[in-house]
Amino acid sequence: MGRRQGSRQEGRGWRPDTRERHGSKRPAQRGGGVPGGLDAVFGVHAVRALLDRGETPRELWVQEGDAEQRLAELVELARRGGARVMVRPRDDFERLAQGAAHQGFVAFCPPLSAESEASLWFKLEAWPLEEPPLLLVLDGVTDVHNFGACLRSADAAGAHGVIVPKDKSAPLNATVRKVASGAAESVPVYQVTNLARALAKLKVLGVWVLGTAGEAETGLFDVDFTGPVALVMGAEGKGMRRLTREACDALIKLPMAGSVSSLNVSVAAGIGLFEAVRQRRGSRA
Repeated sequence: MGRRQGSRQEGRGWRPDTRERHGSKRPAQRGGGVPGGLDAVFGVHAVRALLDRGETPRELWVQEGDAEQRLAELVELARRGGARVMVRPRDDFERLAQGAAHQGFVAFCPPLSAESEASLWFKLEAWPLEEPPLLLVLDGVTDVHNFGACLRSADAAGAHGVIVPKDKSAPLNATVRKVASGAAESVPVYQVTNLARALAKLKVLGVWVLGTAGEAETGLFDVDFTGPVALVMGAEGKGMRRLTREACDALIKLPMAGSVSSLNVSVAAGIGLFEAVRQRRGSRA
C-alpha cells in the first residue's frame, strides 16, 4: 500500500527487536458487598484476563448452580492461587453488579495501578512484536465511563497500550474496570508526567503521532496507519490541549455527514483504531 498524506517514513528511528488459601466452598449466603479496599471485577472474560496476568483475586464469588460446573476450571485456578472461593445465590450478584454483566462470576482484587512511564519506553525501545505498535493517547478524558469505554475499544482493536497524563485523567478505579468489561486487565495503561513531552519522545522513537481535531483538513481515511502510530484523542467538547496539539505530527478528522458535530470519545477512538486494523490487515494481504 502506498504512503498517504500525513504519513511518516516507515521505520524511521524504529528498531523492533525480532528476537482458597482455605480452598473450601462455603455455603450460599445472602447479602454482602465488595470487601473493604478491593475492586469488584465482573464476568468470565474479565476474571480470566486477571488470572492470565498472574494476579490472584483475594475473594471469588461463583453463582450457585450451573455456573459452579461451567466455571470449575477457572475456580480451581483461582483457588490454587490462594483465592477464597464462595458460592453465592443469583440475587447477591444482581445486587452487587447493578446492571453489569456478571455471568455468575465476580472477583475481588486490589485496585489497579497504571504502569510507569519508564516501562513504556522500555517496551518501545525493545519492541517484542513483529507488528508495529498501535497506541491510544487520551488527553483530558476525566469521565470514568468514557475512560472505561475507551479501554474497551482499545482492547477490541488490539491496541498495544493506552497513554494518559498523570493529571487531568480519570482514575483507573472500580467503575472503569466495570465499564471496560475486562479491558482494564488486558490493555496496559501507561501514566506519563508530561503528555506533550511524552509525545515528543514517541516521535523520536519513530512513532507517528496523529491528533484528532474537528477543524483538521486531513481525513482519517487519508492517513497511513500501517507503521508505528499513536492516535491522540481529546476530551469531548474541549478537545486536545494546546501543547498536546502542537506535539502531534499531524491533525486528522473523522468524516461527519450528519448534523452532529462530534462523537463520544470512545466511539471516535474505536473508529480510528479500527481504521488502523483495516489498513494493517490490507497491507499483509
